[in-house]
Amino acid sequence: MIRALRWRTHTAAALPAALAACSSHVPNTTLSPQTEFGRDIDALFDILLFAGVAVLVLVTLALLFVIVRYRHRAGAPEPKAIHGNAVLEIVWTLIPAVILAIIAVPTVRTIFRTQAEAGPNALQVEVVGHQWWWEFRYPQYGVVTANELYLPVGRTVNFALMTADVVHSFWIPQLGGKRDLVSNDTNHVWFTPESAFAWNGFCAEFCGSSHANMRFRVFTVPPEQFERWIAHQQSPPVLGAAAPPAGAIDTLAPAPPAPPQATAPTVVADSLPEHVRAATPIPAGLRMSNVRGDAARGAQLFMRATPMPCAACHAIQGVAASIVGPNLTHVGSRTSIGAGLFPTDARHLALWIKDSPAMKPGSKMPAFGKSAQIPAGLDDQQIADLAAYLLSLK
Repeated sequence: MIRALRWRTHTAAALPAALAACSSHVPNTTLSPQTEFGRDIDALFDILLFAGVAVLVLVTLALLFVIVRYRHRAGAPEPKAIHGNAVLEIVWTLIPAVILAIIAVPTVRTIFRTQAEAGPNALQVEVVGHQWWWEFRYPQYGVVTANELYLPVGRTVNFALMTADVVHSFWIPQLGGKRDLVSNDTNHVWFTPESAFAWNGFCAEFCGSSHANMRFRVFTVPPEQFERWIAHQQSPPVLGAAAPPAGAIDTLAPAPPAPPQATAPTVVADSLPEHVRAATPIPAGLRMSNVRGDAARGAQLFMRATPMPCAACHAIQGVAASIVGPNLTHVGSRTSIGAGLFPTDARHLALWIKDSPAMKPGSKMPAFGKSAQIPAGLDDQQIADLAAYLLSLK
């Protein structure tokens, strides 16, 4: 009875894993590359995989032959003791050396190809890793943004990878990477996006307590849309519609699309594929009152909120110029906050302001909500005002 129960339990546990393995929806796979960089790595992987399988098969067959050929038989004489076989030892030393030499040729070729400099007309993007968010700079256009990366289809992009603190690793599984961001040095990686789509990006090097929460989104868009996005990022933020109440339950859904604007060609949350939608659960016990924020009051609070004004850490074009935290110039047009964890809507943004360390363990942004620990903090109405102001920055 117990044995049968264990078998059923193991079967029940294995079945979901087996079904998941049969799924064709694999948005973060590295086995379906969408750039020349990814195909070079994938081709090298295939060579190494097939070579490794061939070696495994040959060694296994040789082992089975020896086991069967020289197995113990009843009545067989004792085997002769031998000192060694110099020819055999030389052969089995040379064979691995030849295999490694053969593997080295495509490996070195791929290393040189992927380490080569990008073309002269490449789009330059500076990537700065922070604990635990991503900063993206477009030096050719004077644009700085955070956690959402827009790239034009068909144009090579050259990434200059830097870190503001510890070692990080820049990785977009289906496009390219992975390459480390190390202190006191700048690494480079480049590739050419081939199709318009939305992709997930990750930090692939353990960088502290919130390493798993250091994500970003990549939107590869047609060149004309990229140019419009750049023009929009270069302009002051466009004030959008008033935000819904910060505690409203319906704001758990992704934010609705903004009204059509020729100057704001950003991707809207409800048009995203499922695999890039921010859907991290809100921590239990964290609540917001159902109050409606006022963007005008929020703009004033941004400059003089206590215990610390937001402007001390965040930049907004024409308003504040700090570079400590993410640039918020057009934060209302982004699809997520918290480095890809939560959708950009009134409720999640208000809760983030209220207690970001609870929303994202290890967050260096302090909690601003009034509590026993922070008696001088902001009340829910003030937090809703701040959220309304930030959401209006389209």
